[in-house]
Amino acid sequence: MIDFSLYLITDRNQTGGRPLLEVVEAALSGGVRAVQLREKDLIPAELYDLAWEMRALTSRYDARLLINERIDIALAVEADGVHLGVNSLPVTAARRIAPDLLIGYSSHSVGEAVAALAKGADFVTFGPVFPTPSKAAYGEPVGLGELERACRQAVGDLVFGLGGIKRDNLAQVTAAGCYRVALISDILAAPDPAEAAGAFRRGLGC
Repeated sequence: MIDFSLYLITDRNQTGGRPLLEVVEAALSGGVRAVQLREKDLIPAELYDLAWEMRALTSRYDARLLINERIDIALAVEADGVHLGVNSLPVTAARRIAPDLLIGYSSHSVGEAVAALAKGADFVTFGPVFPTPSKAAYGEPVGLGELERACRQAVGDLVFGLGGIKRDNLAQVTAAGCYRVALISDILAAPDPAEAAGAFRRGLGC
């Protein structure tokens, strides 16, 4: 069961020099209830240590923790789930290895979103909806029209809009029928992450 609508993805390079755990805790205090630990440049030992700290932090706020791609680390720290993508272990294999973990999947087309859910993903992120440097490698933004189509065809309650989503365009996302979002910068880089998280929660009606 997906019991969160605001999905915070970490990037310690976007905190303005503040410690990642400090910024994430502020976001949790503002109402974030799911965090994806996505620090791809860390070696496994470093990621494992950070994951344990993030697990302790999210547990204090009764929030979900998902680990990007690393099922082994997710299981080792007793995270709630893992987030996969096109270059990760396939969803079906992940489900066999860890039947009890939540599985998220990064999709960039309606077909990818539908296929991932059919193969056993619990939810998908879909985007980039708007232009964003973090998703430039995936080409042009999919746009609001495709987001709306994904929500209609891929079971909208399991689709999280992703990519360039900010407080000032959130109303466009919800108007497209998407009431779950994943994001990085507009919370992590905000002067007040707790206030930013609260604004997103109000905008999503959660």
